[in-house]
Amino acid sequence: MPLGDISTLLVWGAATAFTIALIAYSAALARVADASSREHRAARAAKVAAAKQARAAARQPVGAGGPAAPVASVPAESVTADAAAGPAAADGSADPDLGPSRSTGIARSTTYLGVVLLLAGIVLRGLAAGRWPTANMYEYTLVGTFVAAVVLAVVQRRRVIPFLGVVVMGIGVLALVLGLNAFYVQAEEVQPALQSYWLVLHVGVAIIATGIFTVAFATAVLQVLQDGRETGRSHLDHAWSRFDGLRRPLARWRVTGPAWSWLRTVPSARNLEALSFRLNAIGFVLWTLTLIGGAIWAEHAWGRYWGWDPKEVGTFVAWVVYAAYLHARTTRGWAGRRAAYFVYVGYAVVLMNFTVVNLFVTGKHSYSGL
Repeated sequence: MPLGDISTLLVWGAATAFTIALIAYSAALARVADASSREHRAARAAKVAAAKQARAAARQPVGAGGPAAPVASVPAESVTADAAAGPAAADGSADPDLGPSRSTGIARSTTYLGVVLLLAGIVLRGLAAGRWPTANMYEYTLVGTFVAAVVLAVVQRRRVIPFLGVVVMGIGVLALVLGLNAFYVQAEEVQPALQSYWLVLHVGVAIIATGIFTVAFATAVLQVLQDGRETGRSHLDHAWSRFDGLRRPLARWRVTGPAWSWLRTVPSARNLEALSFRLNAIGFVLWTLTLIGGAIWAEHAWGRYWGWDPKEVGTFVAWVVYAAYLHARTTRGWAGRRAAYFVYVGYAVVLMNFTVVNLFVTGKHSYSGL
């Protein structure tokens, strides 16, 4: 069997392993959510019982010389899950009853298996083509997914956060399925313009940055959810004027409600923001090297450093967004949701630069292979 076909089978195997990891992460998240919801209902029931006891004690008549009316005390168990979430979220600790489970073990193992299979598929793809495997959208997708999975495994090496696994594995599975079904091309030599060591330096660095940005994006999503839980802020808690009829059915899913009580088992919003910042800072440095390397390569290939090609513009726009994020975060004191929104925009620009520009815009960087 040709090496290219073996590579494709290995990539399908990696996609299968990541799908199992996605299901396992989802099961772990559901387990945590169910346990947190049960604790929330138990706390609410205890609080209601304490309130009834207090009202009953207040209605008992007290004689002139009789014993004083008992003072109703609220047991510690009556604290609501929302109130209990404060200290837990502040230090990033989790409830010991919601620790590692079989689901998290399966998720971690299948993530590692998918990484190994995907790495083998990438190596065989390069051997089949006789070059570095980053010359088209299919190969970019493979390597980018591999980097994202590795970064996820490193981030979760000590503590598994199921939500991050669900988001990153979900993006990874979608990327591999799209790559195999929509971006796939036969392994072959590339056009002369791409036969350069810059294919390794320029494109390889861009792919690594994209993988890191993916995990940073997932972390920023969780950060915003946790911030809303900690501060008690939810757009579903307030009327939507003329659209309030649409809000009411969704109100039960507000981040301050019991459905999201599992957020107390994840690190605090501040810790998640710090992690997202570190990942984005590393990705930004690599993206800067991508811009510089691309300019040098363009001068060697086309005799100019910059030509306002659509891919160049998209890469520069993404660089500006992430630069604005780092600047606002470090010098202007922007934090919390406002900083996370920069991450959302930056990641969206990176994805559009990879998909829309490659597929629908004609330029000198149209190397999709399709």
